[in-house]
Parts: sequence; structure tokens; C-alpha cells
Amino acid sequence: MDTWVRPIRRGWVVRDRVPGPDVDEFAEPDAVVAALASPEAAGDTLLAVQHPARTPAALARGLDLNTALPSARAALARIRALHYRSLTGFVAAYRIDGPDGAASGVLCLVDLRELNSGGAHVRHTEEVYPQVVAERAAVLSGLGCATSAALLVPAEGGALLTETVESACAGLGGPDVSTVDLAGRRHELWVVPSGTVQGRLLTAVARSDLLVADGNHRVAAAAATGQGALLALVTAGPRLEIGAINRVLTGFSAAELASAWRAAGLEVEATADRTPPSCPGTVVVLAGAEALRVTLPVVDSLMIDHEAVERLLFAQALGVDPDGPAVRPLPAGRPVPPGALVQLAPVPFETVLKVHAAGRRLPRKATYFTPKPLGGLVLAEI
Repeated sequence: MDTWVRPIRRGWVVRDRVPGPDVDEFAEPDAVVAALASPEAAGDTLLAVQHPARTPAALARGLDLNTALPSARAALARIRALHYRSLTGFVAAYRIDGPDGAASGVLCLVDLRELNSGGAHVRHTEEVYPQVVAERAAVLSGLGCATSAALLVPAEGGALLTETVESACAGLGGPDVSTVDLAGRRHELWVVPSGTVQGRLLTAVARSDLLVADGNHRVAAAAATGQGALLALVTAGPRLEIGAINRVLTGFSAAELASAWRAAGLEVEATADRTPPSCPGTVVVLAGAEALRVTLPVVDSLMIDHEAVERLLFAQALGVDPDGPAVRPLPAGRPVPPGALVQLAPVPFETVLKVHAAGRRLPRKATYFTPKPLGGLVLAEI
């Protein structure tokens, strides 16, 4: 077994359910603040540990992240004592089944010391927001404990990994943890101690380099701590899905958008069909009661729709900074805040592999892989 894939030296497995609100990792800061102010967030919660400066108490006292971290460390210790059991030298076979896909994989530690270098085994697939990475790295360093796992996929040969995990689960009896999240996905987890089964699982994981499917910011934050270890669920499916991540643009009417985009040489037409595009190459923009269909030019064979939208439609035609406050990424199906909804097609997995093979990255928040591991089922000392 390669040493870049390792068991969890010391970790904690939840006894029943993760304390506190179940909030998706994609949640914006204001959504986290709202969740932490809800009745469900009374007492110690893992969400408060992950976002210590966004709790009602921290906001009322004007605490920044550094001054809020001591309270978070104390809360994490109490949570682990009450809701978790401590284990050493283990990995977990993990299975998720839900309306947005199915995945069987291995929850383990992955070495990041050569992240994105020529000899690295883990590669980013998307660009990241530096401020998000800095915050996550500070929390990870301050806690000394990973509370959620990134989702990594093999660059090749994933069928053998799936087969190995399913075989292990079948031979291990009932799961040690079984829970259903708010979206109806069932999460099952089997603790696998040191031994033959663990060795087979880690060998299957280490057969291929890994791409970051979900958690580019967690990967970058883990690397930034200098500890070199990432808690990750490595899976190849058998039914991983990539959903669309749209963009919400504020400050423009449908008429202003159409005029600016046509002036930039883009093909724009009004449409009564508000259906999101299913194939790359066009976007459908919903601005109030009006809808526009925009055909995206082919500038580069590896430029995906998200990059074309941010570079051509936003930056060049409108003078809008894609990373500024006027643009917000939003997974398909989520409630839409005020503004124009720019609907994009999901990025095909084949395109993700091609961009990776060319040594490039996708724009930030371009892919939404599902199903994802449920945060907090396993905590790992880093």
C-alpha cells in the first residue's frame, strides 16, 4: 500500500446523529448565520464549531475568527465526549444512496504534501476563493481536527474501487452508522480496523491519482495548514452525478443585459422557454418575467460555459467582476435570490477529465457532484 493513502490515526465516529443543523457545505455565510440562530442550533453544535465567528454569541460580542476559536475547541471537546466514540488506526467503508445518485467509497486520510506538483496524487479540478481557503485553514489549524470530508474520484479504474468497497460492506454485516439526511439520502458507514480488509480498501484507493470532485476549498485549506493530511471520501460511484451550478447576477434588467450582450457580438434572443439548458453551448437567463437565450461562442475547445459566461458575458460585456458582490454561484434547484438567474448546463464528467489532462482547472463553483458525504459522521485528528 502506498503511504500517501493512510488510515485515520485517531478519530471519532458519531454514535447516533451529528448534533445541530444539517447545513450543506455550499451554504453562503448568511445561510450559516441563519441556521446558527435557529432553535435547532441551541447548545453545542458541530456547525457552530465549523463557523465559530458566525454564532449569535460571537456576532453579539464582535468576535473575529481567532478570538472565537477557543470556545469552538471547548465545544468540540464536549461534542466528541457526548456524541462520538474514539477510535484509532481505522478507515470507513461508506455507502450513500439517494435521489441524486449513489456512491460507495473509502473514508480515509490522503497525503497532500505534493499537492498539484508533478508527483502529486491529488489534483484540484477548480479554482478557489483565497479568502475561503484562508478561513477554512484557520479553523482546521485551530481545531486540530477535520470535521468534514472532501469528495475525491479516481482519474481512472474506478470500477475496481467500487467492487472492492461493495465486497467489503457485504462481508462486514450491518453498518456501524446509518442515517438519512434532509434530502432523503441514506448514509451507511462501516468501521474497518487494521487488517486484511483495510489493506484491500487502501490498496484499491491508491491504484489511481485522484481528482477533487467536491471540496476544492477543503483540499486547499488542508494543504495550507502544512500538516499534509486530508480527510476524504474516495469513490467512483457507481452513480455519481454532476448537477448544474448557475450564476445570479444583480443590478441589470433583461433589456440592459440583451443590449450589452448584443453590442458585444453575442447571439441573444428572447424566449418563452424558461427551461435550463441540458447541453453546453447556451445559457438561459431569467430576469423577472422575461427570459433570454444566449449562444456562447467557441473561443477555446476547453473553455467551459461557466468560464465563457464569467469572462465574456460578465467581465467584458458588462464590466462586472465575476468574483465581486454582483455575482453569486447557486446550485440548480435552490431558492433564487433577487437578480437575473443565468442558467447553465451541467459540465460533463468527460470535460472535467479533459481539462485535468490538459493541466488546467475549471472556474470556481462550476461542478456540483452528488451524492456527497455527510459532514460530521467521522472526525479525524490532523
